[in-house]
Amino acid sequence: MDKNFIVSETNRLDKFLASKIDASRNQIEQLIKKEFVRVDGKIVSKTGLKLKENQNIDVHFPESELNPKKDENFVKESLKDKNVQIIFEDNDILVINKPYNLTVHDAPSVKDATLVDWLKLNNISLSTLSGEERHGIVHRIDKGTSGVMVVAKTNQAHVGLSKQLEDKTMGRYYLAIIDMPLKDNIIIDKPIARNSNNRLKMSIEQNGRFAKSAFNKIVLSDKENYELIAAKLFTGRTHQIRVHLSSINRHILGDNLYGFKGELNKINRFYLHAYYLYLTHPITNKQMSFKANLPNDMDEFLNINFKEENINDKLNENNIVSNFNTFI
Repeated sequence: MDKNFIVSETNRLDKFLASKIDASRNQIEQLIKKEFVRVDGKIVSKTGLKLKENQNIDVHFPESELNPKKDENFVKESLKDKNVQIIFEDNDILVINKPYNLTVHDAPSVKDATLVDWLKLNNISLSTLSGEERHGIVHRIDKGTSGVMVVAKTNQAHVGLSKQLEDKTMGRYYLAIIDMPLKDNIIIDKPIARNSNNRLKMSIEQNGRFAKSAFNKIVLSDKENYELIAAKLFTGRTHQIRVHLSSINRHILGDNLYGFKGELNKINRFYLHAYYLYLTHPITNKQMSFKANLPNDMDEFLNINFKEENINDKLNENNIVSNFNTFI
């Protein structure tokens, strides 16, 4: 499928296409960078190209490159201990509670089945405008993090949700248990990049990408050595919560990659959970929110180490949101 446009006034190429195509900023950038856009017959790859009046713009929308389905028995066997809970589903979106130890996307280093494989198994598939098979993945969660995610079931829903991610009208609140209490509620604004000494890690780097997180104290453990906190992200960098906490010498329980030095034989993963998601339904425009219950291991740890009466009220999602609003 191809489309043709005539420039009516000077503009940037990416902004011009955004006004003509129902797509997210990232999708438009990919169309340009992958050389699917021509200006006056010449292929361009610069998103910020200055356009002049009466220039001719051709856009090619490629067919999706479908990746082969993995063996169904392999996928089922790999996923048998990973329960993907469906929180909400309609014709346009699917909201799930992703278990920890489940990777969202395939990569050369990934040997097990992924969330994308689970979506394929359940015949939920979506192609982006730039020709990549994305299976409706709008935002991600790290393999070791559990919690709430939304998946787009149609192209229109994918575009709408992607735009909400860009303008911050969709977002999540996370819960984490850390090894030393915060001194106070805090906003951390430090750039993040790949660690040059350990490619598995991210770190605070002066030339890194802008990253901003807010952390809110919720409740101390009985012995006041642990703390349950909530986190809200203003950007979506890899390992952002873990890196920002490490930068102030706080670590999520079980996160030995970023400095936790506790009893790993008792905690076999890091205690970070995407708890609460808010968004506008991309088709109906209805304001919606979803909560993903804590996984059993985090819930059990809280029950053992924290007074139950202190936890329940403070885990109310409205309470968490209002607490952030007092200092953000």
